[in-house]
Amino acid sequence: MKVSVIGAAGYAGGELLRILLRHPGVRECTATSRSQAGELLGVVHPGLSRFEGMRFQNLSPGEASRGRDVVLLALEHGQSSRVMPEILAAQPGLVIDLGADFRVHDLARYEKSYGSHEAPDLVSRFCYGLADVRGADLHGAKSIASPGCFATAAALALFPLAGIPEITASLFAITGSSGSGVHPRPTTHHPARAHNVFAYSPLGHRHEAEINEQWQRWTGGGAADVRLLAHSGPFVRGIYLTLHARWPGKQQEIGRLFNEAYRDRPFVRVVDAPPELTHVVGSNDALISVTHENGTNEAQISVAIDNLIKGAGGQAVQSMNLALALPETDGLLLGGMFPC
Repeated sequence: MKVSVIGAAGYAGGELLRILLRHPGVRECTATSRSQAGELLGVVHPGLSRFEGMRFQNLSPGEASRGRDVVLLALEHGQSSRVMPEILAAQPGLVIDLGADFRVHDLARYEKSYGSHEAPDLVSRFCYGLADVRGADLHGAKSIASPGCFATAAALALFPLAGIPEITASLFAITGSSGSGVHPRPTTHHPARAHNVFAYSPLGHRHEAEINEQWQRWTGGGAADVRLLAHSGPFVRGIYLTLHARWPGKQQEIGRLFNEAYRDRPFVRVVDAPPELTHVVGSNDALISVTHENGTNEAQISVAIDNLIKGAGGQAVQSMNLALALPETDGLLLGGMFPC
């Protein structure tokens, strides 16, 4: 395959390149960046220094997309929708956007979180690429919106619970500083986060839009919206999310629901004890634990993922594999880094 990564100089772009350059099905990989054009990949992403001579290219989105089997976009929010008409006009085989621009199909819900959409007519062309839930349903997709990192952890915790009537759920999650991107801001720069924890975007985190659109779809609109309580943590990589759920009525076999939902999914593991974040950093895995006492109508679900892999580059490549009917694990059997 010939693949292009547009906006490859950021953290998610670096993870895409790290995976794609070792992917058995990728014959040619082009990395574009306006800010780093002409620079060696290994200077911007030191982990890629073994790929000697490879440089970022200053190509237009159309040039980077023409004749490509797959185009992946790792741009800042709002940029994908501005360049998508040019990309689609170049007719690449598959487009995968890692940004939020095309994740939410309900434009009113989107606008509440993000403001007006730059390309509303294109939203319906994109399917939501939650790879560990969609699986083979992604086969043949031509345009995929890859989920956000918080949304990925939240959706994996919520999906098996969707069939429980009148369930209510709240989500507490904490993320590392790499989720805020390469360019530091006063609240995202790591020195401001080291030895520190704080909540942000209370009662309105942007990822709630996609979380709740999927939740309402799975429940047939029969469940209340969920709330995401987002926190910034004093670490670089990863998301740790805990869901607390309550429901009236009959007892539920919560553990069985999760084991059945993810039995055949290669990157989701249901574990006995609450997972640890360091056990997934550097991998495309999601670790999930279920705590539920018999005779009660409440449960606690904990999820640990690497925000840059399972929550970004790894999931995008997993969706690519599924869309193209390649082995789902190609390029993604990444061992974690412990200790990290």
